[in-house]
Amino acid sequence: MSSIQDSSASSNKVFTLFKMLLAFLLFMLSIDMLTVSLVQFNNQFVQQLFQATNNPFVGLFIGLLMTALFQSSSTVTAMIVAVVAAGTLRLEQAVPLVMGANIGTTITSTLVAFSFIMKKNEFKKALSAGVLHDIFNILSVLVLFPLEVYFGFLSQMAIYLTDTFFDSAVTDNGNYSYNVLFTRPVTIWLVNLISQPLVSLILAIALVFASIKFLSTSVFKVFMSPSYNKANKHIFQKPLVAFFYGIFFTAAVQSSTVTTSLIVPAVANRKVSLVKAFPFIIGANIGTTITAAIAAIYKTEAAISIAIVHFLFNFFGALIFLPFPGIRNIPVKLATFLGRESVRTRFVGFAYIVLTFFIIPFLLIYFNKDGDIRQMGINQNQKPQTEEIFIKP
Repeated sequence: MSSIQDSSASSNKVFTLFKMLLAFLLFMLSIDMLTVSLVQFNNQFVQQLFQATNNPFVGLFIGLLMTALFQSSSTVTAMIVAVVAAGTLRLEQAVPLVMGANIGTTITSTLVAFSFIMKKNEFKKALSAGVLHDIFNILSVLVLFPLEVYFGFLSQMAIYLTDTFFDSAVTDNGNYSYNVLFTRPVTIWLVNLISQPLVSLILAIALVFASIKFLSTSVFKVFMSPSYNKANKHIFQKPLVAFFYGIFFTAAVQSSTVTTSLIVPAVANRKVSLVKAFPFIIGANIGTTITAAIAAIYKTEAAISIAIVHFLFNFFGALIFLPFPGIRNIPVKLATFLGRESVRTRFVGFAYIVLTFFIIPFLLIYFNKDGDIRQMGINQNQKPQTEEIFIKP
């Protein structure tokens, strides 16, 4: 009997690994297809679609709204990488979108907290845990967004790192050519078979969603095994340990939404305190950048740069809050206050979600759509952001 069970467990592991590999290949194909479809798509339409991002404030809130609606920053940032790779969006325009995506993804954990709304004590702790991720990202944006808008802090650092560590070859026409992944022949075949750029674009977006969901589900089952549950009690003992667990677990499932949503019931049921859970959430923010990194592996220099920007934003956010207990407690105290007020008046929690993720972003987009507070010209020292994509007519 024991040998049969061992054989069954072994076959399940092999099947799970096969599903993970299949999901990974599907993800790479979907991102490649998204890039090629954007290159073939009507340029005028795409330019109108992203014209509003000339204003960094509008870009920030577009990223927030997109992610709040899709409920996946991994999907949105992967799409941003593909759009930058296609040359449709400049690096400077894409940075605020990435920042907004980091805020938008936190809505899920806040919504999870409302499953405890009928239980007063649990709801207070659950909502505090849910909004803690929101508050951390909002505070990080308040610090880093002005530095990016007025000094190009993240984008210039990303360009420097890209130029230093990623080599590109110059073609005869002066453009910069980058290696493409082995999925490119299949991508070209699919795009030519469909022959309609809009249809292939929609299919590519659907495949991005499906592949990330597929990969997240398969990896999540591995980490919910009994052996992982035994290690669970050790995760939150020390801030640094919780931080690295947050990175590792989120990088594996490619979704900070999944990992931070798991924290909410743990805090609500008093299995872990809010203070101890916070370093895990900070780590989850860094772990989720793996999706953009994977998507940028075989793209243009600008796409690599935006993936680096995504990492740098979350890295500096961690650097601000993680090392110092006094600063680390600021988001915790704000989250605790909001949780306490939401228990006193249930309307506060709903109002927070609607205002933060929908009404305020929409109003700011509307009133700032015609403005541009900075010079968005391309840096003269920056290399052209083009990619050699050969598609049969």
